[in-house]
Amino acid sequence: MSITSRLAELGITLPGVATPAAAYVPFVRSGSLVFISGHIAKRDGKPWVGQLGRDMVTADGKLAARAIAIDLLGTLQAAAGDLERVKRIVKVMSLVNSTGEFTEHHLVTNGASELFVEVFGAERGAHARSAFGVAQIPMGACVEIELIAELA
Repeated sequence: MSITSRLAELGITLPGVATPAAAYVPFVRSGSLVFISGHIAKRDGKPWVGQLGRDMVTADGKLAARAIAIDLLGTLQAAAGDLERVKRIVKVMSLVNSTGEFTEHHLVTNGASELFVEVFGAERGAHARSAFGVAQIPMGACVEIELIAELA
């Protein structure tokens, strides 16, 4: 099944590339790799503000991470020209705005990781990953995720 068909089956419409909020570019291509800058969680077009362990639970964070994954796919499509060119999702790094007591960063990040496998399949979508708890993310967002992908 094509990536476009799979996205349609999942009810996902990819957004365009967001304008960077600071002095950086949305992505950089180096050889066959694409490095996508961190994307923050958004809800209704605005930063999805919150802190896991204080005013958000793991399930909310997982939904936020899934929303970010959709935004990342939109940027990846712009970088690649066509998502069919994606050979592999190589690495995901997730920053979770959380209290010091919150310990489920890995479960929050699953929201993005699971979507990549749903879209690309286990062979192309499974990836290396890091998930960190941080004291704050720009604009108070609950989660920020960056991505490295390999293109064919």
